[in-house]
Amino acid sequence: MTEHVDIAIIGGGPVGISLALALEGSGLRLAVLEAKQTLEAPDPRALALSQGSRLILDRLNAWEALAPGATPIESIHVSQRGGLGRAVLTCGEVGVPALGYVAEYGALYAALAGRLLCGSTEVLTGARVSDVAATSAYGAVRYQRGGEEQLLTARLVVLSEGGRSLPAHMRQDKDYGQSAVICTVATQRPHARRAYERFTPEGPIALLPLDTPSSPISLLAGEGGYALVWTTPRENVEERLGLSDAAFLARLQTAFGDRQGRFTRAGPRAAFPLKLALAAASSSARILRIGNAAHVLHPVAGQGFNLGVRDAWQLAQTILDAPRQRLGEVALSRAYAAKRHFDVLGGSLMTDILVESFSNDRPLLGAARGAALALLDMAPPLKQLFARKMMFGAQSW
Repeated sequence: MTEHVDIAIIGGGPVGISLALALEGSGLRLAVLEAKQTLEAPDPRALALSQGSRLILDRLNAWEALAPGATPIESIHVSQRGGLGRAVLTCGEVGVPALGYVAEYGALYAALAGRLLCGSTEVLTGARVSDVAATSAYGAVRYQRGGEEQLLTARLVVLSEGGRSLPAHMRQDKDYGQSAVICTVATQRPHARRAYERFTPEGPIALLPLDTPSSPISLLAGEGGYALVWTTPRENVEERLGLSDAAFLARLQTAFGDRQGRFTRAGPRAAFPLKLALAAASSSARILRIGNAAHVLHPVAGQGFNLGVRDAWQLAQTILDAPRQRLGEVALSRAYAAKRHFDVLGGSLMTDILVESFSNDRPLLGAARGAALALLDMAPPLKQLFARKMMFGAQSW
């Protein structure tokens, strides 16, 4: 079976769906291919959404469904273990209602998928893509669905299904030798809508405020709920996952400190490896990559998902500015790459510098880090610039 569309989006995750929603009403024929049988992801992992991503989700008419379960981040406390200097960013200083929001991946996915299924985009679930190729006239996607081999051709093919679409020979990798241990935790003090980034010699610890943690933890009166992302040397991951809850919380308390009082409880733990991966330039203008299919970042600054949402939004705007017959031409590919270059480069460089500069206990670097944090905290213009880059990347809103 052979079909033809204007744009084929491979991967029905949040970034791929965001692209489809941004193109709704354009008159273009769109198809989203998703390997799962249903557009469901009951996943309680927490995502940090920047203020820029919240604006995009609002424009996609997905924010209203997500907002009731999203926790605003009104301030961010940045510090380093064993060294002086700290910085506090607040939404009031930047003039926004929140610096960002914390939402469950599953809730975000449900909000976006609900909008997609109400639109005109053709959604092919259970479609396992086996090959993507391009000719001078179209892109070709081979996939299996319902036990049959099928072929879909498109003026433009967009890969958005994640890091698995980045084969080793088509990317630049940097392995940090670290993994992220994630879980939800309860603290003695309420979170007061404050997030923490605590740098330690092993790597950063992030605490993201959660009003309703989806875990066995049910918050007691006066407690704070957080999503924890604890960067750990890879050789220590299994040991840390195997600790009893009491031993795990004691280890976390030592590493993080007592700014939130005692850590009282922890939910089930999981871990995933951390790396930097950037896609090489595509050999065909008819095949473009967005989101984790184009770049995978360390979560130290919470930029990975937000960068992907900005990819989707910018690609949609580039497509809408071009005539249909220009889809898949080199000019469109170059225009999109030029618009995303500084945002992607800046995001990847910033996260890499933070990881390399703060994940060590060298005395001279420790003093320099402390001075940098103190300078950031005492210079309102610099603080506002840094906060806006975190919220909006290189975009202007």
